[in-house]
Amino acid sequence: METFKKTWEIQKNWQLIFPLIGVLGLIYSSYRLANVILKDFNIYITIATTATLFYILLKFILFLFKKLENKWVVDYKWELIRIFIVFAITGTSSLFVGRPIIKLLGITKENLNITVYWVLYIIIGLIFYQILLVCIGWLFGQFKFFWEFEKKMLRRFGLKRFLD
Repeated sequence: METFKKTWEIQKNWQLIFPLIGVLGLIYSSYRLANVILKDFNIYITIATTATLFYILLKFILFLFKKLENKWVVDYKWELIRIFIVFAITGTSSLFVGRPIIKLLGITKENLNITVYWVLYIIIGLIFYQILLVCIGWLFGQFKFFWEFEKKMLRRFGLKRFLD
């Protein structure tokens, strides 16, 4: 445990909650992916597939951590886990917020061309993603990081004048 704490620069025991949430989220994601891939297979095959996907995704995420560790300015490595959790929650939340907004506006697949529908759906999702990213980042104690990230993203969208 001490090696783990030293590797992720964890000073206080409460900070262990973020690796725990990350691992639990990865297990859940692996299980959901295994169910999508296998549908109605035996439970043992599903568990084996879940374990395999978990291993592959864990290796991929650790690779991303190594790449982003120098690019993203954070005080401690464990904060990278917290940032990834915020991105995961925000992505999912923007879909859940976008669906009712689309319905509220009366936009459906039946009354619009399917291409126009999906373009509008993505645009509305992106708008709420930007807002939720900063809000959820604030809830997780990473407001400064996500505010800088947001400003950088808005500049890339060509919306620099809104930042002044």
